[in-house]
Amino acid sequence: MTLSTSLPRALPSPLQAAYQARLDDGDLQPDPAQRQALLMLQDFSNRLSNYRPASQGLLDRIGKLKRKPAALAGFYLYGDVGRGKSMLMDLFFSTANVAKKRRVHFHQFMLEIHERLHRLHDERNDNVLPSLAREIARATRLLCFDEFHVNNVADAMILGRLFSSLFSEGVIIVATSNWSPDELYKNGLQRERFLPFIDLIKQRMTVHRLTGDVDHRYQQIQGVPTYFHPLNEHTTRELQGIFLRLTDDATPEHLLLPVQGRVLRIVHAAKGIGFFNFDELCVAAMGAADYLAIAECLDTIILDGVPKLTADQRNETTRFMTLIDALYEAKVELFMGSAVDIEQLAPSGELAFAFQRTQSRLMEMQGEDYRAKPHLS
Repeated sequence: MTLSTSLPRALPSPLQAAYQARLDDGDLQPDPAQRQALLMLQDFSNRLSNYRPASQGLLDRIGKLKRKPAALAGFYLYGDVGRGKSMLMDLFFSTANVAKKRRVHFHQFMLEIHERLHRLHDERNDNVLPSLAREIARATRLLCFDEFHVNNVADAMILGRLFSSLFSEGVIIVATSNWSPDELYKNGLQRERFLPFIDLIKQRMTVHRLTGDVDHRYQQIQGVPTYFHPLNEHTTRELQGIFLRLTDDATPEHLLLPVQGRVLRIVHAAKGIGFFNFDELCVAAMGAADYLAIAECLDTIILDGVPKLTADQRNETTRFMTLIDALYEAKVELFMGSAVDIEQLAPSGELAFAFQRTQSRLMEMQGEDYRAKPHLS
């Protein structure tokens, strides 16, 4: 009997195995750019498994002992919509061998931060953010952000100090974004004060662009109808099926968005997809700022329950028109369930003429030219 002298083949890592399982099931198509990013995430995950943050002694707390920052701090994955960023981070998160880990939408996290700072009553105190970072670090060792984006000055002014403090506490941060670090908060107020945060990302995080010409999300919906009528159980099931397909059967979560000093609650969202009923968006007292925040945060909206609009629904019609304008300008993908077809949707009366633009945009939003355009936010 001849014994083989070849070395045993290395078993794939849990991350690689999870990705291959998705390929084998037909949920994913082979993509060299995804494979490259996966290998980089795997290398990062390997280092993370052996990572131990430096001890945090009393002298560290009071600033009398300066130690070198740990080399391992985070991973920043960015690229165009539909390239698979969220999918890769989900696989990384689910397979990361870390006991204390959390995945959260970035807007949700920052809202929590501002609420906690408000309770401390002194957001400008230099000791507040390090104290808050220690509190976070006690509960979370790995922090994963989806849809990382900075769109307001309140976030911009604290992010540098917050992330620096989190890194010092040994928190590992992984983020996905549609923007490169240099494009974050572009043209924002007082952006010069935000630039050190960009430098911090590039110094302390592995930055990788997920390239590739294929928009996998668009491929999933190419040729799928976007407008369904009349309103019935079949229409609702069709729209729910689209949500499940685009989110890979993800469990919907609540999303809280800060809007002009208040909080807008989105109750059914996952992976940049939001599912709404007409009453939520157009009967409730909402305005242009709310719709702009939604259009910036979500790249796909599924809207069910749109009625045949009537002359006495002036407020609802005006809100619906404003909503469609916001979605159209941001190139948000729209799937809609309505009582009637688009030509019959318009109300009679004084808003009938203005509604023609809304009808025109709804028609254009069904076309493949519009649907192939990247989300703008």
